[in-house]
Amino acid sequence: MRGTLNDQSLIYLQIARMLEDDILRGVYREEEQVPSTNELARGYNINPATAAKGINLLVTDGILYKKRGIGMFVSKGAEEAVKRKRRDAFYDGYVKPLVKEGASLQLTGQELLDMIRRAIQEGEEA
Repeated sequence: MRGTLNDQSLIYLQIARMLEDDILRGVYREEEQVPSTNELARGYNINPATAAKGINLLVTDGILYKKRGIGMFVSKGAEEAVKRKRRDAFYDGYVKPLVKEGASLQLTGQELLDMIRRAIQEGEEA
């Protein structure tokens, strides 16, 4: 278990995010067991129900699955599922608002793309 909890978002969302991060980094691979709700609760000094809520989010998303009596495991295709989920959230949370703000400033699509290209280039130079 890696990471620390903060006051920025709900704890169960942070637990889910940390497990997703570990899947993306290869800490937990397909068909490998992840920490139990009790292990997470002890490790982060949180209520087991809170840890379970974070894990259940990942079950709902098809990223984890339960082996009855054994524990929770990483689903096949979990890494791609996490990437897809985060791409969708990035699109909804950043790209759509960016385009909306560009439209309110009466930027053309080309002007907006030029700005994005410039930002990418500046990021590569830094």
